[in-house]
Amino acid sequence: MGVKAKKKAVMKNLKKASAQFSASKDATLDYLPLEGGPARDFPKTEGRENKATVLYIGRIPHGFYENEMEAFFKQFGAIKRLRIARNRKTGRSKHFGFIEFESREVAKVVEECMHNYLMYEHLLQVRLVPPERVHPKLWKGVSRWYQPLDWVQIERKRHDKERTLEQQKKLVAGIMKRDQKRRKRIEAAGIDYECPEIVGCVQAASKKIRFDAE
Repeated sequence: MGVKAKKKAVMKNLKKASAQFSASKDATLDYLPLEGGPARDFPKTEGRENKATVLYIGRIPHGFYENEMEAFFKQFGAIKRLRIARNRKTGRSKHFGFIEFESREVAKVVEECMHNYLMYEHLLQVRLVPPERVHPKLWKGVSRWYQPLDWVQIERKRHDKERTLEQQKKLVAGIMKRDQKRRKRIEAAGIDYECPEIVGCVQAASKKIRFDAE
C-alpha cells in the first residue's frame, strides 16, 4: 500500500468515526484518535488526586518546629501525623517536613491556602504528595521525639576516663611531640620566645580511693 492509499484510508476512518461520534447519544467523549476508531475519553485522575492526605512543606523557617506547626495547622482540621526532617548528628531542622491530615478535603484546602504563604521572611512551599509516592518508611519513628547525642558529655567521659600506665605514657609522649614541633615553628619564624617546660605525671592518678587490705 502506497502513501496515498494509506492517507485515503486514514481520512476514511476519520470521517467514519466523526459520523459515529455526531450520531452517538453519548456526548461526554473528549476526542477522536488520529489513527481512526471510536471516540475516546481523557484518563481521569481526579479520583487519585483526591485520595492524597500527605503534604510536603518546604522552606520551613527557624523556630517553626513540631509544636508550632501542630498548633498552627490544626486550625484547618485534625492532624494525623507530623514530621520534620532533622540532622541525625546535631538534631537541627533541615527546613522541610511532612504533615498528614485525616481528611483529604482538608489537605487540599491547606495546599491552596498555605502555598507561598509568607512566614518569617520565608515563602512556604506546600504540595500534596500522591499516595503512590509516599515512602513506606516516611512515618517510621514519628511517635518518638528525636534527641541528638550529647557530644559534650561523650567527650567529657572519654577525656576523664581512667588510663593504664601504658596509655598515660602514650598520652604524655604525644603531648611532648607536639610541643617540640611547636617550638621549632616558633624558632623558624624568628621569634625570640622561651617556651615553659611541660610538667606532666607519667603515672596515671587514680580517681578512686583505694584502701589497702590488712
